Amino acid sequence: MEINAVFEGGGVKGISLAGAVEATERAGRTFKRVAGTSSGSIIASLLAAGYDGKEMSRIIRGTSFTAFLKRAPVYNTPIVGPALRVITKKGLYSGEALESWIHGILQKKGIVTFSDLPRGKLSIIASDITNGRILVLPEGLEEYGISPDHFEVAKAVRISCSIPYFFDPVMLRLSGQAAKGKSFMEQFVYLVDGGLLSNFPLWLFDEKKEGAKSPAGIPTVGYQMIGKAAPQPHKITGPFSMLEAMVETMLSAHDERYIEQEKFVRSVKISTLGIATTEFNITPAQSDALYAAGVKAGEDFFREWRPR
Repeated sequence: MEINAVFEGGGVKGISLAGAVEATERAGRTFKRVAGTSSGSIIASLLAAGYDGKEMSRIIRGTSFTAFLKRAPVYNTPIVGPALRVITKKGLYSGEALESWIHGILQKKGIVTFSDLPRGKLSIIASDITNGRILVLPEGLEEYGISPDHFEVAKAVRISCSIPYFFDPVMLRLSGQAAKGKSFMEQFVYLVDGGLLSNFPLWLFDEKKEGAKSPAGIPTVGYQMIGKAAPQPHKITGPFSMLEAMVETMLSAHDERYIEQEKFVRSVKISTLGIATTEFNITPAQSDALYAAGVKAGEDFFREWRPR
């Protein structure tokens, strides 16, 4: 049975999503269209490229996520270095290492740009903070004068994973008619983590575009990471701690009303074992535990779920 799948963002906790994918495949489900935000976009892109749950497991176990946290030595000076980098680069880390990593993995399956995938197979959520709106990649790029087909999938994943002030935002330059009449500076837009505006875009495949036919009989299943610790007060001592508190609040709270309305009836709910979004230095044992939590959640869900 085919399903459409939407994967929530959650930083390093996204390891658990790969376990849920394996359980989904064991239950005899196959993926038609896939979408994701932040770490969910990594899982979605791997699925779209043809990786299965077991292959994802091997990739994850062979990856040191701290390798994504690269910056020039000058920015490693205690206190001053990180602050200077945020001021000059707008992030603690560049995000280039993450993009290179996912590029290499996708390329092994022959996937570089969105033209290498079936049209509509993969959707990735980003936040356009210049214009204050959700951007669905790749189709949304047309409004920027950029060809969706020629845009690199790895670049889209990097954009969706660019947690504000943790990774650098990605700048795109408008082209063609979109740039006409704009000054040089007005031709650039800043894009960041899709979780800023929609961390769990369960709505994506429910929306019907004018003149488009919705695929009949293909239900959408969401993959959501739950079990967050109770909100803790943020100690705000300056502008950087205030920004950190703001970003963490936005990433964790904004989709809760929508999920409550859906009553979780079509969501695989995965325990994240209290692991934080940016806890990139997790141990192999924690990684294995997250993966196992995903497998269990998927098995529990598909044992009971009946599409409506």
